[in-house]
Amino acid sequence: MHAARQRQSAPATGSTTAGHRAGRRRRYSHRRQRPRHRGRRLLTSLLVTAGLLGSAAYLLDGGRSDASSGVPHPRTTHVTPTPTRPPSSPSPSPSPTASRTEIDVPPTGSGTFVTAQASGEKAGGGSRPVRYVVEVETGLDVSPSQAANEIAGILAAPRGWTRDPDNAFELVGAGSRHDITIRIATPATADALCWAGIQQDTGGEYNCEVPGGVVVNLKRWVKGSPTFDGPIHDYRALIINHEVGHFLGHSHATCGGAGRLAPVMMQQIKGLHGCVANAWPYDENGDFVTGPPV
Repeated sequence: MHAARQRQSAPATGSTTAGHRAGRRRRYSHRRQRPRHRGRRLLTSLLVTAGLLGSAAYLLDGGRSDASSGVPHPRTTHVTPTPTRPPSSPSPSPSPTASRTEIDVPPTGSGTFVTAQASGEKAGGGSRPVRYVVEVETGLDVSPSQAANEIAGILAAPRGWTRDPDNAFELVGAGSRHDITIRIATPATADALCWAGIQQDTGGEYNCEVPGGVVVNLKRWVKGSPTFDGPIHDYRALIINHEVGHFLGHSHATCGGAGRLAPVMMQQIKGLHGCVANAWPYDENGDFVTGPPV
């Protein structure tokens, strides 16, 4: 749930960066405060290959990604994953617990994605829904359609972003016109996409929000975070709500006081600072959960 930018998305929750929703508050000026590793020999190949998927598409098409038409089967896209980075300042990797799944998390993947053949009804009262597709890197033990349906449920939840009457979301399938792409990728591929999109080093651990979409690190999707004790589905909700929150224009916030719910825009994976872990933008009374800006 941390964007690559400041990403806490990895273990934490999403990343922080304003999105650009057509005709609404959209900005990509706030990038996660993730340490930048310059001089990496991989930068050139990274930007040339993975950049074709992220920033190039964004710059050429105003941030909107249009799926190829006339494709009867799931669409695939390709990005070249970065090799595993040499450990510099290793981040702690959470170990699976009883509440975590047993899905295998390979460090690198094919770099090719398959788009979920799934669609759903508009969720939320906004006049113009954010249309999104879900892609999963090929070769993973994650069903694209199941992941898409799980994400659709998160975005349609009563305590989710649809609580704001301006927001609406619609899951669409392969070949459909869409505003953003939500990808689930191995750590190396996620690193490549996040670096190409916002030049932030996610260190094989974090998620990010990039121009035109959200990148979810498979490790976080499967293992959650050491700072989050709830069911894995709830942590996935934190990832999606945090990263999509950046797309909607929300920046990072921190704990508003000991014992209070942690804001969904807080990088909870980096520590709760006295707050209680929380996966939703709104509380049970319908009030927006926030705190001091970071």
